[in-house]
Amino acid sequence: MTLQQLEYIVALDNFRHFVKAAEYCFVTQPTLTMQVQKLEEEMGMKIFDRSRKPLKPTLAGEQVLIKARQIVREVEQLKALVHDEVESMEGTFTLGVIPTLSPYLVPLFIAEFTRANPKTHLRIKEMQTADIIHHLKQGTIDLGLLVTPLEERVIREVPIFYEPFLLYLPEGHALQGEIKIIADDLDPQEVLVLEEGHCFREQALAVCSSRGEGMPLGFEYQSGSIEALKALVDRGIGYTLVPELSVINDLGSSQIRRFFEEPVREVSIVVHNSFTKEALLERLRDKIQDAVPEDFTKKKKYVRVKWR
Repeated sequence: MTLQQLEYIVALDNFRHFVKAAEYCFVTQPTLTMQVQKLEEEMGMKIFDRSRKPLKPTLAGEQVLIKARQIVREVEQLKALVHDEVESMEGTFTLGVIPTLSPYLVPLFIAEFTRANPKTHLRIKEMQTADIIHHLKQGTIDLGLLVTPLEERVIREVPIFYEPFLLYLPEGHALQGEIKIIADDLDPQEVLVLEEGHCFREQALAVCSSRGEGMPLGFEYQSGSIEALKALVDRGIGYTLVPELSVINDLGSSQIRRFFEEPVREVSIVVHNSFTKEALLERLRDKIQDAVPEDFTKKKKYVRVKWR
């Protein structure tokens, strides 16, 4: 028994004519007739009395048709409910954003997104990647903004843009004379990275992996702030990798250098596989893409850093 067969017998009861019912269902008359016969054989009973002109349901068929109409109607209601769920953006949604994105990306899009979608309220929380994944699985947050790929079976990734890594140098450093940097130019013992637990730490170490991992510059400084690392560099202590959005207003500075083979981080919206608010995903993605530099969304040559 299939939903399609139930739809066929309901149409046949409505029209009391095989050809008209088939036309209504957009199938050939032999196809409809065959499916009705299969259903009758499966049930072990005749649903329609074909000896009558026009045909009419048998007494048992009338009871079947009452249930069939109920099922078809409820399926249509379910389809409408799912459609409304997919298209609806009304409500409050919790968005987890990693700390190396939040202060640089959120201010770029949130005001315009809010103006364009007044019935959508975003509750934004700074969270590390592992926490976002955990809370998505637990259902305690709705969406995440972080760096992918994650390769988590129950998490859906919607890539938005590709943000370059840049090298942030102290004034007077020898590498300031280089137009573009290669990974082999970096001394791991000079590279400052974030504390463990931040995905950006793993990404930075992945970029520098060809030279091995360095030791602290005479001290150990655990920080989750890119701005703190930049402040150390400004004092002449080592150098660090930064995401481009964190220095977007200073790209002409001699302290900032691009890489020859441009490493990037893939920034994505992530949701649990059960998330159904497709309109919200699309609007959020579009507003973020509108807010970031155009080349972030149109990069054709880059090296995506895999960090997990």
